Amino acid sequence: MKGHDLINSYLPDELIIEIFRHMHSKSSRDACALVCKRWLALERNSRRTLRIGASGSPDSFVKLLARRFVNVKNLYVDERLSVSHPVQLGRRRGGSQSTLSSLKLPYMIERGESDDSELESNCFSDAGLIALGEAFTKLKKLSLIWCSNVTSMGLQSFAGKCRSLRSLDLQGCYVGDQGLAAVGECCKELQDLNLRFCEGLTDKGLVELAIGCGKSLKVLGIAACAKITDISLEAVGSHCRSLETLSLDSEFIHNEGVLAVAEGCRLLKVLKLLCINVTDEALEAVGTCCLSLEVLALYSFQKFTDRRLTELALLYCQRIGDNALLEIGRGCKFLQALHLVDCSSIGDDAICGIANGCRNLKKLHIRRCYEIGNKGIVAVGENCKSLKDLSLRFCDRVGDDALIAIGQGCSLNHLNVSGCHQIGDAGIIAIARGCPELSYLDVSVLQQNLGDMAMAEIGEGCPSLKDIVLSHCRQITDVGLAHLVKKCTMLETCHMVYCPGITTAGVATVVSTCANIKKVLVEKSKVSERTRRRAGSVISYICVDLSIPH
Repeated sequence: MKGHDLINSYLPDELIIEIFRHMHSKSSRDACALVCKRWLALERNSRRTLRIGASGSPDSFVKLLARRFVNVKNLYVDERLSVSHPVQLGRRRGGSQSTLSSLKLPYMIERGESDDSELESNCFSDAGLIALGEAFTKLKKLSLIWCSNVTSMGLQSFAGKCRSLRSLDLQGCYVGDQGLAAVGECCKELQDLNLRFCEGLTDKGLVELAIGCGKSLKVLGIAACAKITDISLEAVGSHCRSLETLSLDSEFIHNEGVLAVAEGCRLLKVLKLLCINVTDEALEAVGTCCLSLEVLALYSFQKFTDRRLTELALLYCQRIGDNALLEIGRGCKFLQALHLVDCSSIGDDAICGIANGCRNLKKLHIRRCYEIGNKGIVAVGENCKSLKDLSLRFCDRVGDDALIAIGQGCSLNHLNVSGCHQIGDAGIIAIARGCPELSYLDVSVLQQNLGDMAMAEIGEGCPSLKDIVLSHCRQITDVGLAHLVKKCTMLETCHMVYCPGITTAGVATVVSTCANIKKVLVEKSKVSERTRRRAGSVISYICVDLSIPH
């Protein structure tokens, strides 16, 4: 009835809070909080996650947040993001002051303070961390990104107050050993710890943390910590028996450290290493001891062996050759995903070995591996019948024969052959006829051999297609595009930048035919005023130099 507030009269607090919890958009929750004072209070009480910048009086801003959001469990503080001072927020209707300016805020910078004091007030420091610990004692997750003014003193105080902490990210924070030791002593439930670029740490702090809360630790990341050595990893191997994920990026770690982790952390599932001083001896221990390993990512390594992998990523490993992949093919029959990026010494023999030995392969992503050609991909098509996701970006030696074999042997959902210049109509037609469940297709930068015939076949054979990238394809015209969209009624995104054969008529055809279209990326000059009025919300423009990517 008009004039009656039925929602507030009949709905209990618990039900309104439950509605708030199902709103995943911050803007939606903020809008609801403005309805009335009751909703504002309930929304604040139900808020579990806060993300704030760490500049512009962040210490005092934390105190303000603590008074308003008392049940926060996850807090993200990022020095790279700015936060507006409260007095800069919007004005009240009919008033000259901001919504918060009438409050007597204790964190306003006094005029008589020195420049140094003003500078420190613009960075998140120990004072903010101490206030955070006192206010959010139920905190489960804290992320401090590049908060360089935070020291061991603040971390010690925080750890003593927030003993239920489970996740701590200290990336770029200059905390020392005492602070990390306090976390180990107080936070016995800690499961996830990130120590990337924590230059103030030494072995002493990490050893004490491992001793203190190693039983609960499951995820550990260490990068660019120059004073962390094998001694720390030996402590991790001895005390962190439940560790499942380890990321190491250090030139100071040797075989001894990785051996200790492999022998002590036998539940390890994910191992990512960029350690130039680690050799095959350590990796053999990983293969022997870590039988639960699912993901192994190696950066700048030589040859290695391993078993029972489901996913392997080799990124920029130019010294790894075919022999290493042949060993993977022989010993890793459970492999389901393989990622190769800029591995210039890996060729067709290696891919043939993978295809023959890893017949459960579901995902194969290869980028800029110029020794891989038709022979290897044909073997994949003949042997890996479960393959669903194939990406061959800028592999110059891969041509139509490879895709014909894939189309005959596999039913892909995802295909990316961007920059594979030898692929043309014949290969894409084979995919269209053999992969009816294809939902994603990227054929960008196939300038010479791909044209309208392939588009028509894709339209006929792939009715489930949702995303297509045609950018830099010179031979595709409005005719082929019309055939494509006529049958691909589920299409949601279409990128067609720098396709000279596609005109304003083709763009109009896409937006008028595809009822589900959400994004069209095209040059601004190819969008007519009528199309802009009709579907301006889904059209994006490219305004930079349209040179061909390398």
